Order: sequence, then C-alpha cells, then structure tokens
Amino acid sequence: MSVFTRVTESDVSAWLTRFSVGSVRALTPISEGIENTNYFLSTADGEFVLTLYERVPAEDLPFYLNFTAHLAKSGVAVPAPVADRTGGLFSILNGRPAALALRIPGRPNMQPSDVHCAAVGRELGRLHKASGSFRTRISNKRGPAWTLATSRSVRAFVSPNQNALIENELKFQRERRQTRLPNGAIHADLFRDNVLFDGDRLSGLIDFGFAATDEFAYDLAITANDWCVDAEGRFDAPLLAALLSAYYAERPLSEAEQTAWPALLRAGALRFWLSRLYDLHLPRAAEINTPHDPAVFERILRLRIEQPAHWPTDLSEAAK
Repeated sequence: MSVFTRVTESDVSAWLTRFSVGSVRALTPISEGIENTNYFLSTADGEFVLTLYERVPAEDLPFYLNFTAHLAKSGVAVPAPVADRTGGLFSILNGRPAALALRIPGRPNMQPSDVHCAAVGRELGRLHKASGSFRTRISNKRGPAWTLATSRSVRAFVSPNQNALIENELKFQRERRQTRLPNGAIHADLFRDNVLFDGDRLSGLIDFGFAATDEFAYDLAITANDWCVDAEGRFDAPLLAALLSAYYAERPLSEAEQTAWPALLRAGALRFWLSRLYDLHLPRAAEINTPHDPAVFERILRLRIEQPAHWPTDLSEAAK
C-alpha cells in the first residue's frame, strides 16, 4: 500500500456522495506496500479503507472485488467491499478506479508464533475451499509471461551469477508447469503485512491486488516462504508445521501437489525476487513508497534449490 495518486478530503467528499456512509471526518495515507494508493477513511458512519488502483485495468476490477465479496459472504475473514447506491463496487476518483472496503480491526504480526501461522494456514485453506464456488477466472498478471519479461528488464542491474540463476530457474519452472495442479482464485501475496490480528485472533486477510486464477498449492508456497522463515530465509520447523497442518486440515493436498511442493516454493521465491528487483531499480513515482529488499528472496531461492523442502509425509499419513 502506497500513495501514488494524491486525494484530498474535498475530493473524497465529492466522490462519497454516491455512497451511504456519511460525511468525511478524517483521511490518512497508508505508506506500506508498493502497488496501489491507499487511505484510511473515517466517516460519520464508520471506518473504511479507500483504494485507488494504479495498475489494474478497470475491466479487471470486477474479478478482484467480486472475489472478496464472495469470500466475505462465505465466511472467510476478509474486508467486504462497500457497494454504492447503484450496487457498483468501484468508480473513478482523480482519474483512477477506486473502491471502498470496511476497515478490519487489528494489526499485522511481523514476528509470528506457531499460533499465528496455524491461524493463517487455516484461513488460507478456507479461502481456497470457498474459491471452488467462485466461477470467474482471470490470468495471473504475475505469471510466466510477466516473469520472463521482468527477468529481461532487470538483467542490466544484476550480476552475471544472478542472471545465470534466474535463467536456470526460468527453465526449471517451464518444465515444472507441464503438470497441471488444482487451481482457482488465489490471494497470491499473503505476506505477514497482509494479515491482521486482533490479539492472537486472525481478524482479516487484506490486499487482494494480486489475486488471480492460479494453483492453490503455489499460493500456500508463497505464504510459507514469508511466514515460516528465519532472518536468513531458512524454514523454522515449528512454524512451518503449524501452517501446513492447519491448511491441510481444511484442504488436503493432492499427491501431485505434494510432489511439486519443492518446485512451488522456488517459483514463489523467484516471483518475489524479480518483482522486488524491478521495484528497486525501475521504481514508479510516488508521494510515499517503500520498496522491499530483493536480496531476501534471492537468498530464499538459493536455499530452496540447495536444500529442497519436501512436503511433510506425516501430514498425508495422519489423514489416511
């Protein structure tokens, strides 16, 4: 979450006339993240998050917003989008598609325990199960085509050794994708800063700006690579066991997914290494922006290659 497009209280007041949420009381920019413009919005009737979508085409927004609405109706802990008086979930504000969602109480936990990891695994499993009845599909904008194009864009900014690592991993992942895995709408960015906790209670999964139709186990791998690692990117065994056990209790993985698990962890590491390289070296202008360190996911990718983390067989055996 960043601020690329500035809006004032006056701008928002005019835009809010289409809603039944009361008048503006406070508007506060949110600095975390790197994709969209976000503000906390207080009105006479409640607390909301205002999002201006900077890169998402307007024609793609129904997927994101209808997906979160579907999840909320299914009982998954997500911020429900707020419809305007016409039933629309977005409209144009200062030249950008903009949407309003209920603000969920809570804060991210950047130093999670096994209790927090279990809660995340459980809720992600519930999200993937609810995804089964969401029929709309959209290609992953950060999928194979983007990965290849981005690798070429950052080539000039990395060393020959790093370029070789990227090229070898691209080849490996092309071969891995020949096996089709269970898929549907996924979050695709469920990092620690995209989950809110009210104490130890998980209160909400947020920021669905990368949601897409892709492999469920890939979504789980992305989550594990952030939630269950130490400062060097190595897996913390108790945290990983808590995440995977809780997820598996909600949605058991197929044999093909379990076999692909080490490769999926590598795919997630490559995707975020490339995006962080791009955001660092080819940034967009923003009033507030906080790019992340790409070295984190370079280390994780190298570790996943050198020390493959296979799916824990005890989970599968316990379920039989």
